[in-house]
Amino acid sequence: MTSPTTMQRGARTLTHGQRLLLRRLAARAAAWVRAGRRDDLDGLAAVLGCLLRAALLLAGAYGAWWALRRWPAALWALVPLWCWAAVRAIPTDPEQPAAEEPPTAEETAAHREQLLDLIRTLIGDRPGVHLSTLLAHLQKHGQAEGWEVGDLKDRLAALQVPVRKSVKVARKVAYGVHRDDLPQPSPAEDQQQAA
Repeated sequence: MTSPTTMQRGARTLTHGQRLLLRRLAARAAAWVRAGRRDDLDGLAAVLGCLLRAALLLAGAYGAWWALRRWPAALWALVPLWCWAAVRAIPTDPEQPAAEEPPTAEETAAHREQLLDLIRTLIGDRPGVHLSTLLAHLQKHGQAEGWEVGDLKDRLAALQVPVRKSVKVARKVAYGVHRDDLPQPSPAEDQQQAA
């Protein structure tokens, strides 16, 4: 017979997987809605695409709710599929991260410099960049999938990239990286840019 600790461990794994799956689905849905914004327009016209996409998501959610109310027997197939997807959402085995070597100081420094270059590029001539903008850029290029702004903030703190609670860009104030807080590029970097 299975011991309670094994059952509890299995339940925690399923719960963790569901949390990751929901976070990933919510992040993808939010990114899809944000992608409807038009940068070439201003005001309400710029966000009409976002509103239409949000309405489509709500209509889909209502349709799913209606279908399950009409045919509840479908849950016999959907619940196992959901549990399977939740378990698959867990990235790796618990033993695998222990086997991986932590990044070296040189790799961490190189990653920090690449991130600082990206931040400088995104800032351009503005006073700073919001973390949401940086996260959207990373996710658009296949990185930080399933992350939220809090995850990015923690990663920046680990790389010693200063984050301010209120950075004003385009009349909006949010968490971000301010131009004044960025360290100066390394001399080797300046030589590469000059060449």
